[in-house]
Amino acid sequence: MIRCEGLACSHPGAQGRPVLQGVELHLRRGELVAVLGPNGSGKSTLLKAMAGLLPPLAGSMLLGGAPVHRLPPAVRARRVACLPQQLEAPAGCTVRDLVLMGRHPYASFWSGLTRADREAAVDAMLQADVLHLADRDAARLSGGELQRACIARTLCQQTPVLLLDEPTANLDLAHKAALLQVLQRRHAAGTTVVCVLHDINLAALYFHRLLFLKQGRLVLDGPPQQVMRQTALEFIYETPLVVMEHPLLGLPQVALAPGDVPAAARTVGPGSWRH
Repeated sequence: MIRCEGLACSHPGAQGRPVLQGVELHLRRGELVAVLGPNGSGKSTLLKAMAGLLPPLAGSMLLGGAPVHRLPPAVRARRVACLPQQLEAPAGCTVRDLVLMGRHPYASFWSGLTRADREAAVDAMLQADVLHLADRDAARLSGGELQRACIARTLCQQTPVLLLDEPTANLDLAHKAALLQVLQRRHAAGTTVVCVLHDINLAALYFHRLLFLKQGRLVLDGPPQQVMRQTALEFIYETPLVVMEHPLLGLPQVALAPGDVPAAARTVGPGSWRH
């Protein structure tokens, strides 16, 4: 589905300097993946490269075997939906209109939006809990409401690949849980879901595969039980951590630890998580 080989990539703010280097990655159809790592590690750059918004400096980023950045925009928009980190709504645009933008890749000059398009928008607004805001001016929403409206627009595209950059930002706990459950259902239906997150614990609870970046390189890749180890995470984040078991699910969870706590005392779960 998505494959990058020896990928090096930059963005306009980096003035040609590689932000990602030597990334080797293969995502199969229907995977549920979280991308994590410190600030500036290249998470958003990787997501934009997957979306075809940034061309490779070296190597390749392929979607279904084709270089994704070379696909015609309309074709790409029917295959990949991307929620950016920076969100904005056009002035005077209602939430309903904003969500319906997700159907534009399917509309023709002659037919415009169809009944099926409008039903897809209603379904997406229900999933993102913004149907009650449908007639509100999107530019006047709170940060969390705008986040959910833009998520609804992304869901409304109904693409086989969903890319979301920090989708839980600005959301309260209930809406975070509801969104992650929506993404799990999309995954169960065969959609490939890739999310950039900062919350390692949410990623461990809801995602099957975690990718950790550090200084533009992919340094960890695997299921939570395999990659969430104390020494590895302390290397990535450069701060003392405690790795413990979730009290109900037995999955690894992480907490900050004061620097004077001995390393041997900082793993509460299985001993294998220490190393």
